[in-house]
Amino acid sequence: MMFAVSFALVLCSGLAHAVWNMFAKQSTDKPVFLWAIYMPAAILLLPVLLNELYAADLTLTEWLTIGSSLVMQGVYSMLLAQTYKAGDLSQVYPIMRGTPTLLAPAAGVLLLGESMPAWGWLGIACMLIGFVVMVGRKPGQMRDKPSIRPVLLALGVGLCITSYTLIDKVNLQYLSPLALLEVTNIGFVLGLTPAVFRPGRLMGVIRKHMNIIWIGAILSPGSYLLFLFAARSANVSAIAPMREVGIVFGTLLGLLVLKEAQGVRRMTASAVVVTGIIIIAFSGIK
Repeated sequence: MMFAVSFALVLCSGLAHAVWNMFAKQSTDKPVFLWAIYMPAAILLLPVLLNELYAADLTLTEWLTIGSSLVMQGVYSMLLAQTYKAGDLSQVYPIMRGTPTLLAPAAGVLLLGESMPAWGWLGIACMLIGFVVMVGRKPGQMRDKPSIRPVLLALGVGLCITSYTLIDKVNLQYLSPLALLEVTNIGFVLGLTPAVFRPGRLMGVIRKHMNIIWIGAILSPGSYLLFLFAARSANVSAIAPMREVGIVFGTLLGLLVLKEAQGVRRMTASAVVVTGIIIIAFSGIK
């Protein structure tokens, strides 16, 4: 029963994450838009975090772990804004979200001495094939100079997601999901604050995107909060891959709503990536 609840929370988390990322891709000033949708939650949840930190008796190591989460969120926010400037949602979103699922089990085997069943390796192979297809070009583009920048940026975002997911699983031992969400919110907005200080940018974004800012302000922190609640009562190695069902949502939104090109190829690649994710999630990796 608990696993079913966790799965439902993770599924909703993936959908919410894909929707607010589509809004970010649509925005005219991506760093400022991302700052605007995260700032309301950062203000509202600040008393929750301060109250818990005041009452907690944290060690230096625990403070450093919390600080690490904040730093990784700042780097993540800066890379995310640059990634959506450089590439299509249906291209970069599967890479950003699929990379953590690929890295977590691989790191466990190579660095921690864990074992992986044959089905797990098959899942990783599916993801690698999907990434290769996702990054490729159409036949008519073979003469064009390939742009590797969106792919590298998306991989950087994936590294950040991998890092803060593992760090925040540890942080949940001494912070509530709401307080930890506030840590991530603060880190996210700090990474983008320099862009907001440039004259006229914030008001321009508010005037142009007010109809979706408030939706993003709910979905952006809400998607990660749902995941934190699920992670508190389930094995993160199982639910983290399942969250990446958002890859399907993100690709569909990019192709159907944003009218991005190369639909058949990217949908096929996304399906292969998600197949790998499902295999990894249910392969019994510990």
